[in-house]
Amino acid sequence: MSVACQQMSAFKSCTSWGNDSPFRLVRSNSTNTRNSRSARWASPKAAVIPNFHLPMRSFEVKNRTSTDEIKSLRLITAIKTPYLPDGRFDLEAYDALVNMQIENGADGVIVGGTTGEGQLMSWDEHIMLIGHTINCFGTSIKVIGNTGSNSTREAIHATEQGFAVGMHAALHINPYYGKTSLEGLISHFKCVLPMGPTIIYNVPSRTGQDIPPTVIHSLSSNPNLAGIKECMGHNRIQTYTQTNITTWSGNDDECHDSRWDHGATGVISVASNLVPGLMQELMFEGKNLSLNLKLLPLMKWLFCEPNPIGLNTALAQLGVVRPIFRLPYVPLPLEKRVEFVEIVKGIGRENFIGEKDVQVLDDDEFILVGRY
Repeated sequence: MSVACQQMSAFKSCTSWGNDSPFRLVRSNSTNTRNSRSARWASPKAAVIPNFHLPMRSFEVKNRTSTDEIKSLRLITAIKTPYLPDGRFDLEAYDALVNMQIENGADGVIVGGTTGEGQLMSWDEHIMLIGHTINCFGTSIKVIGNTGSNSTREAIHATEQGFAVGMHAALHINPYYGKTSLEGLISHFKCVLPMGPTIIYNVPSRTGQDIPPTVIHSLSSNPNLAGIKECMGHNRIQTYTQTNITTWSGNDDECHDSRWDHGATGVISVASNLVPGLMQELMFEGKNLSLNLKLLPLMKWLFCEPNPIGLNTALAQLGVVRPIFRLPYVPLPLEKRVEFVEIVKGIGRENFIGEKDVQVLDDDEFILVGRY
């Protein structure tokens, strides 16, 4: 009997017990299987069916990348997804944004992350954008698809699809809202790690649950664990770097010190959407306190409201994307839009992407799209 048939038989065996029961029952290993009293409850761990991935398998990839290649990336930009007036992707503007990242020395892009508003995409849109990025730019920059989910089933399926269309690595968040136990976290990540290079993302301010070092250390022996994007500060980062676990800062305003004082490999950055050249210098050219100090007002401004509200507003005022927001995101208020213009002047317009003059947009110049 084939492995797939054996697995399907196992599913039928598990589900043949009462449909109304909240538990899954498996039959005892006893040879006396005729007696229904030999049935026993088994823990979820014991009842787990071995993974099999349908319809796409993790080895069906276009651009197999080693985990070590992902570990070497220093500047990874969480790329913005721009929109057309009807809310569809503006691929022309998107391509221009990615090109500017390549020209200014970024090593990789996160596609469909929080900054790229993957949470507002259908999975079809999500995988299409990953595939588009690979097809257009995959030989020039590493493409890391955000295929994480709070549903393990969705995370598995999206990651299979992401690697099938050629992404170089996956970004995975811990299950949010419907939080699980520490054992559940480990089991969740173990389901997706076999498919290819993986970065785990810890951002408790969004998920409501910290991924403690014990979880990461328990997964660290997996050859596909590229590292962790860590938002819990310098001390947490140093906990990992001291045990040779690759770590990227998830906080722009801390990334300089994390990189040069606490051993971080680099940063997964929002600010590099705007000033990729300066962020490349910050990550590659050695300790530079004056440059870091110069960029801090921009970094603080970007997060005065939840990301990506500030970035979307900034890119629109720089004239590199249309001023279109998918709801529930809305532009920053007028006083913050004025403040951004002053920040650009202080850092120097030549250090920002695009060629148009920065301007203050009026409220009625923004388009908010609720159905797309």
